[in-house]
Amino acid sequence: MWLNYWWLVIPGLIVGLYAQFKLMSTYGKYSQVPAQNGLSGAQAAREILDQAGLHQIPVEEVGGRLTDHYDPTKKALFLSSDNFHGTSLAAVGVSAHEAGHALQDKEAYAPLKLRMALVPITQFASFAWMGILLLGMFFGMFYKLVGVAILIFSVIAFFQLVTLPVEYDASRRAKERLFSMGIVQAGEREGVSKVLNAAALTYVAALVTSVLQLLQFIMIARDRR
Repeated sequence: MWLNYWWLVIPGLIVGLYAQFKLMSTYGKYSQVPAQNGLSGAQAAREILDQAGLHQIPVEEVGGRLTDHYDPTKKALFLSSDNFHGTSLAAVGVSAHEAGHALQDKEAYAPLKLRMALVPITQFASFAWMGILLLGMFFGMFYKLVGVAILIFSVIAFFQLVTLPVEYDASRRAKERLFSMGIVQAGEREGVSKVLNAAALTYVAALVTSVLQLLQFIMIARDRR
């Protein structure tokens, strides 16, 4: 049974908890450090978008904490209230990162397009796997459905793998624009980089977790043979 491989869950759990702790602590630290230019996250994102000729993309406020995202279907950038109004290094860095996704979209960045194509099936897979697991355990069909579980987690793991270059590239673009446009000064680069690197670590953790879960189901299927 899958419980025989419970130990595979532990590394992913540890990495995930560490990534969240690192993000919250780093973001919390640099959200208290004001950017020298005094721009808010929304203003910094607006300048980056306008400089790239993306005047038509709106920068809008959205509720929640660290809910910042770029929606390629709506062609709009959404920033959490703290980052929309905040003038800290954290707010400016996160906002610039999301603007980086808009720059990717403009250039038809291949990994971003692939991730967009994978979103519907990954969303389904993300909640379907638990239903498959419960169904198999309830009706005594777990081993018959383990192949389905492997397929589901292969999709999720592949999505997380594709996400890594998308996120790291967006951060690269963000830092490049922030520095070249003078939105962030030389002495502030380290702070911005730490915030963006901490955020990227959460995507690494997600990939590790999904790969370990996939390995768990593969080992179960192997034992069944």
